[in-house]
Amino acid sequence: MQLEKVAVLGAGSWGTALGRLLAQQGKQVFLWARRVDLAKDINSYRENRRYLPGVLLPARLRAYSKLDEVIEGAKVVVLTVPSSALRETVASIQEKLSDDVLIVSTAKGIDPETGKRPSQILQEVLPKHLAERVVILSGPSHAEEVARDIPTTVVVSSVSRAMAEQAQDLFMNSYFRVYTNPDLLGVELGGALKNIIALACGVAEGLGFGDNTKAALVTRGLAEIIRLGGAMGANVATFSGLAGLGDLVVTCTSKHSRNMRFGAFLGKGKSVEESLNLVGQTVEGVRTTQAAFKLAKEMSVEMPITAECYKVLFENHPPDEAVGDLMSRIKTHEVEEGVDDWK
Repeated sequence: MQLEKVAVLGAGSWGTALGRLLAQQGKQVFLWARRVDLAKDINSYRENRRYLPGVLLPARLRAYSKLDEVIEGAKVVVLTVPSSALRETVASIQEKLSDDVLIVSTAKGIDPETGKRPSQILQEVLPKHLAERVVILSGPSHAEEVARDIPTTVVVSSVSRAMAEQAQDLFMNSYFRVYTNPDLLGVELGGALKNIIALACGVAEGLGFGDNTKAALVTRGLAEIIRLGGAMGANVATFSGLAGLGDLVVTCTSKHSRNMRFGAFLGKGKSVEESLNLVGQTVEGVRTTQAAFKLAKEMSVEMPITAECYKVLFENHPPDEAVGDLMSRIKTHEVEEGVDDWK
């Protein structure tokens, strides 16, 4: 019996982990690697030694460097490329996609030039009937843990309930639990904006600060996410869920977090370029900081942590001074609604 073909575009840690999961589900997984040498290495060792070392990959997963070969006949296409590469990648394959394909994007970012989220980029690139088949997968899910069958919960969202439930059925197994949420805007904003706060937590760690500081950043960072998300029309309850608080907590506390590691290098005095090179993988928080800073100004939403991150990244503002700026802000209430309950 011929197995259902699934194309996974992007052979980084997350693409490899999801490819492994889908191969375990009985799918024939075609993993696209941009580099020929990476594809060959994955197939030779049945391991992604570059991005996910120490994890044995199933025989049903094979890596390829030719995109056409990966896409042809695929019933499911999983996009794990960075948000910056999403438009170019999908534009190159959209004419080859079957009409009944399920498209799942895992990108967590906002385009700083246009303010577009991944689903909006896909809507612009894909024909209407395919754009309606797009699902966004988000939530607290480090590849390094998923690849070791560590219990993980995520959320999927789409304009189509049927597509979201199809993706839920596709990915869900004994260690990977999938919820659905119709709030596409909130799910995408939560997944993108938490990277800014993780970057800030990394800076705090690099400066030698402790758990008190990180807890403050996570809490006040969530307030910023809720303010911007609410102003843009998202369901603020989403930010208390997996794509919001869940992803925020894991990204701000985990050794696996690229954004936090990047911020830690900044806090220790490295430049932005040096820090990016030291991480060696995509750091979505940099572009997202730029995009969120712009959106906040346009919508008159107060986002002080985001503003200080922007100054550190793009205006060469010293990280220690950014902390001082935050701590010396004018005094205010913690909760914006119901603050006049004192009689």
